[in-house]
Amino acid sequence: MPGACCGGVSERILNVTPKTGPRAKISRRTLHRTGKDLCFVLMPFGPKKDPSGGPKIDFDPIYENAIRPAIELAGMVPIRADGEQTGGIIHKAMYERLMLCDFAVADLTTANANVFYELGVRHAVRPATTLPIFAQNQQIPFDVNFLRALPYGLGKNNRFGKRQADVLVRDLTSRLKALRKLAKESLAVDSPIFQLVSDYKAPETAHIRTEVFRERSVFSEQIKKDLSQARTGQNSASIKKIERALGELGGVEAGVLVDLFLSYRAVGEYKRMADLYNRFPMPLQRSIPMREQFGFALNRLGKRDEALNVLNEVVHEQGPSSETCGLIGRIYKDRWEEETKKGNTDRAQGFLDMAIDSYKRGFESDWRDVYPGINAVTLLEIKGDVSARRKKAAILPVVRFAALQRMKTSDPNYWDYATMLELAVLNNDESDADQWLKKALALVPDGWMVETTGRNLGLIADARREHGINTAWINKIRTRMANAVRKVA
Repeated sequence: MPGACCGGVSERILNVTPKTGPRAKISRRTLHRTGKDLCFVLMPFGPKKDPSGGPKIDFDPIYENAIRPAIELAGMVPIRADGEQTGGIIHKAMYERLMLCDFAVADLTTANANVFYELGVRHAVRPATTLPIFAQNQQIPFDVNFLRALPYGLGKNNRFGKRQADVLVRDLTSRLKALRKLAKESLAVDSPIFQLVSDYKAPETAHIRTEVFRERSVFSEQIKKDLSQARTGQNSASIKKIERALGELGGVEAGVLVDLFLSYRAVGEYKRMADLYNRFPMPLQRSIPMREQFGFALNRLGKRDEALNVLNEVVHEQGPSSETCGLIGRIYKDRWEEETKKGNTDRAQGFLDMAIDSYKRGFESDWRDVYPGINAVTLLEIKGDVSARRKKAAILPVVRFAALQRMKTSDPNYWDYATMLELAVLNNDESDADQWLKKALALVPDGWMVETTGRNLGLIADARREHGINTAWINKIRTRMANAVRKVA
């Protein structure tokens, strides 16, 4: 498309029609901002593996602390791709943003497959206004290494700190302002397709279609912000109100639906999660992450067999993964606890073994994911026979190493410290457990988080007590955790 999208958005956005999206109010401040150019950001989400073998690279702070503010300083409105949240589905709204956003920034670091696919689509339909960037210690693939890309720096252990953010904000703002100026003065072609293929023309897009797209993009971004606020405030009523405002889901952007789905998970509305999943458009419903979360919701609703069917189907299709196997392990763990309470010893033991096998399979499929590993070690401790103790001794150091490596690649949160605490208890290291407990409680976690950790430690203590092992020091830790929760409350 030879020209940039231009013009303000009319008052229609205040009451979006069913053809363009659900009815909702957008603030006049947001309405005013939509007169600015839209800049679409193509980049990975969260921590990603460094192809050169270094620590993971966390892309969220790169966006929040540098790319987003740079785009705003350049006088544009940032819109970030949500392809990975929707399971990699390149959905309708994604194509529209690639085709119609005035400008685009593409982070080529780690050669992420989704980003490169999206960049190819962008280059096929927009001759200009696309700016590639990459971490300068990374090699980008041969096919795109001739593009005029902006390098940026990463700190020690691939961390992106204030120093690196300040430099990227400065450089990216400057490049985007220069790109805007070029776009107004002349057609500065940066797509290799338009540069190398003679007589190739971009598809035409009607002006009214562009305006509809702009309205819907602003609406979607506002909905996501509202959902984020509702999750933070644990406001279930607000989430339900947003869902009612969306109406029929067929025309709603996939990223909004995923945000809504995960918002219900965040506030414990598992019935709402399951009902929403069954209303999803089929492509989104069939995506692996959505099916995994549907299985999670079914298990929380006590529908264990249905949950297992969903998750086992995923394993059959894509092979074992730490996420899917971890969820299956949780189902068997819940069944073990249920049968134990009923006094069905043999059935309980069978489910315990199945839970251990599932968690081990998940950890072995991705050694970097600590969650299934720590659960496998804990359940081996609980089982407690000679074979289980031998397996625990073999896997515990590997899980501990994985947990420590994770903490090196990002700022540790409560769960990181709680995992190290649990590993120290499992390793009978009272001094180490004391240090990790202090670090965990220093973050002033929510009470339910501490209670979850205390419950896990309680399972370990109960198992050791049955084997005649002194658990007084573990009980002291649990008491300190309970006291910390009361003081915060």
